Amino acid sequence: MDDAVGTLTRGTAEGGLTTGAVARLLGVAPTTLRSWDRRYGIGPASREGGRHRRWTSADIGLLECMCGLTNAGMPPAEAARAALAAASRDAPARPDEPMSRSRTPSSRTPGASSPTPGASSHAPGALPVGRARRECRGLAGAAVRLDAQAMDELLDAAIDKYGLLAAWESVIMPTLHAVGRKWETVGERYVEVEHLLSWHVSSALRRAAAQRAPTAGSGVSLLACTPGESHTLALEALAAGLAQQGLPVRMFGAALPVEAMEEAVRRTGPAAVVLWAQSRSTASRALVARVESIEWGVRGARRRPAVLVAGPGWAGQLPSRALHPSGLAEALDVLAAISRR
Repeated sequence: MDDAVGTLTRGTAEGGLTTGAVARLLGVAPTTLRSWDRRYGIGPASREGGRHRRWTSADIGLLECMCGLTNAGMPPAEAARAALAAASRDAPARPDEPMSRSRTPSSRTPGASSPTPGASSHAPGALPVGRARRECRGLAGAAVRLDAQAMDELLDAAIDKYGLLAAWESVIMPTLHAVGRKWETVGERYVEVEHLLSWHVSSALRRAAAQRAPTAGSGVSLLACTPGESHTLALEALAAGLAQQGLPVRMFGAALPVEAMEEAVRRTGPAAVVLWAQSRSTASRALVARVESIEWGVRGARRRPAVLVAGPGWAGQLPSRALHPSGLAEALDVLAAISRR
């Protein structure tokens, strides 16, 4: 039996699910569920002891309808009205349901009928996250709703639960790719979603990086995007992964000019330099050779950095001497070995 169905079945038999269990089932932050209950009346029909929320299968069906509509880009207030109207039409009032439950019908909205359990990920306009983790679907939904608090909570929870590397590869990257694909297919509609999600991913990576101080004696890794390159998130994930291992890192971000890069290398004396290029137009073999030639230190004991090239822009034009890790995990391993020499 599917985990979600099993959870719902057990919860119904026990008198309903808690808010935390429903949040995990649907991939929505608990604070979002409480906010929907308080603001729009999308809450449980009954409460344990008059205070604690207990969600029945009917309550969860209403939530799934709400999630499907917000994932399709409908504003929460409008989605709540449509979901409540659909629930009023599709289900007769239960004899034991309090009359205070707000399910006032409103104008019919296309696609507002209550879906079956698990159907929210297939709602019109839902992000194409495929068979990714439930956390990925939840993060995608929060992004479409522009729910900043939910994104922060879901990102932090994924990193805490799976570790930064697994969270990046299994939750964050699939969601970012889904938003990008959605933006490409519907024009400018989802640009604000991509920008807000990227900002919160960046913030979550910085929070993860700040949890451990650098270990003394390890070599510094210098991370920078090539001139003209503005995509930084993958490099930020690498910086956070190094910081979590206690390895010192200097992250220079987007489009670092050549002269500034040379000055940074000479001033920091890094063990390694990582050059990120998202596109072929920003990948420069001449830049790699230039960085490889930089020396520092006293005469007779001069040193040069190991240079790594990262990102899809280097495909088909790899410099002969530079290292080219295949992904975040390999880059972390290579840099850790260089840094600890």
